[in-house]
Amino acid sequence: MENSSTPIEDYLKPTQILDSTHPDVTRFAQEEVGDATDPALKARTVFYAVRDKIAYDVQTPFYLPEHYQASAVLKRGKGFCVPKASLLCALGRACGIPSRLGLADIRNQGASPELIEMMGCDIFTYHGFVEFLLNGKWVKATPAFDQVVFEKHQIPPVEFDGEHDAILPSHDLNGKPYVTYLTYHGSFADLPLDEVLLGWDRTYGPERVRVWREAFEAAKDQFAV
Repeated sequence: MENSSTPIEDYLKPTQILDSTHPDVTRFAQEEVGDATDPALKARTVFYAVRDKIAYDVQTPFYLPEHYQASAVLKRGKGFCVPKASLLCALGRACGIPSRLGLADIRNQGASPELIEMMGCDIFTYHGFVEFLLNGKWVKATPAFDQVVFEKHQIPPVEFDGEHDAILPSHDLNGKPYVTYLTYHGSFADLPLDEVLLGWDRTYGPERVRVWREAFEAAKDQFAV
């Protein structure tokens, strides 16, 4: 977990992964927010841009820093929760909003049987989201699922107003349990990829993770950006 004494300035700086000064990232941010000056409005705008314009897809590479790099995610146009959070965090910084990554373990009881079989459980370890500093407080924004996922799984869309936490729903539209937040790993000025991958090994098993990695390596040309 990151030190609570981290200077606010660190949540505005670009990193290798959160490359908020990359021309594609700054251009996308400007195109989305236009002439908006209110930080909360800018945060809401880039949240919805990432939520719905970047497709949610668990079948994307996960083991190298460039797989999470904001500019690469933007170009690829899809990703699972952590790459999407990386992009949103970088866009927040590009808009001048202190932004950091949050990581937590969740139980997704609404995951498809195919996905649960692939993962070996319904735990999504090191699920990623973003925390924006708005009006003097940190506010969570979870851009993982897009509109297609909400409709397919009949879950209420995650809406963000720039004031209240926007997290995944606990129940679907039929009242069945959906997501339960289990463990909060902390807030980070940059993605702690080594920690995330160790968490994957602990939860899914190193052999399963190795098979996933080898499958992506075999098909890496499909994921080049």
